[in-house]
Amino acid sequence: MEMLSFKNISVVYNEDVAESLQVAKHTKSVLEARGLVAKITPSSSYDPVASLVITIGGDGTLLKASRFYAPKNVPILGINLGRLGFLAQANTDEIEASVLKLINNEYRIESRMMLSAYNDRVLALNDIVIKGDTFSRTSKLFLYINGKVVCDYLADGIIISTPTGSTAYTLSAGGPVLVPGLDAMVIVPICAHTLTARPLVIPASEEIKITSCNTCSRLKMSADGQDTIDISADDCVVIKKSKTEAKLVILEKENNGFYAVLREKLQWGVAPER
Repeated sequence: MEMLSFKNISVVYNEDVAESLQVAKHTKSVLEARGLVAKITPSSSYDPVASLVITIGGDGTLLKASRFYAPKNVPILGINLGRLGFLAQANTDEIEASVLKLINNEYRIESRMMLSAYNDRVLALNDIVIKGDTFSRTSKLFLYINGKVVCDYLADGIIISTPTGSTAYTLSAGGPVLVPGLDAMVIVPICAHTLTARPLVIPASEEIKITSCNTCSRLKMSADGQDTIDISADDCVVIKKSKTEAKLVILEKENNGFYAVLREKLQWGVAPER
């Protein structure tokens, strides 16, 4: 079993959430009461020597931290202040219990697949999205897999998702839910103007290439819905599985398996009340 290092604990708070700093200070005090040393850092200025990161915020806070810390092989534990918190392991009233579980080794560290574009200069734990730069118009986008033409989309954009991200934007766009441990990627067109354009699940070993036509002046690409960059429409974007993996701390507690979380947080398969 892979073990955590408590040598340099960084409690990362989201500066855009008013309550986040207060909860970070409480988390730090709980850690120190158990003999651990922790440092509070804002999400705009990460501690590069952290050995364990605890994020305070929503899934977006954890996703942003994962893109910085995954190449450093640093595990992340999420404390949820957001609406859904699908990736988080605890709410604010569970901080003390969560710290005890860390100390008592009641956890596991899960490796999560990440996506890579531009040779790992762009990393994503959830998804990479490509759209035209004019959001009021559809774009013509061409999909290649392993250098072979698959199809072209007239759509608002394309989502390339990991299994972890299959419960995020991909799900909202009509994509399937994938168990996080699957070695696969999901390709989902956004609001395609073709009824035959359906989500596609492919092995993670495949290489995806997306190009556009000359009618688009520029394209926009985002990683996890946060890091957005402009790219030339005559450029091609190659997306593949990254060699870098995110490390997520999963606490041992009741109803914390993937299917239980799916049912609890997404109300998956829950019949409507009469």
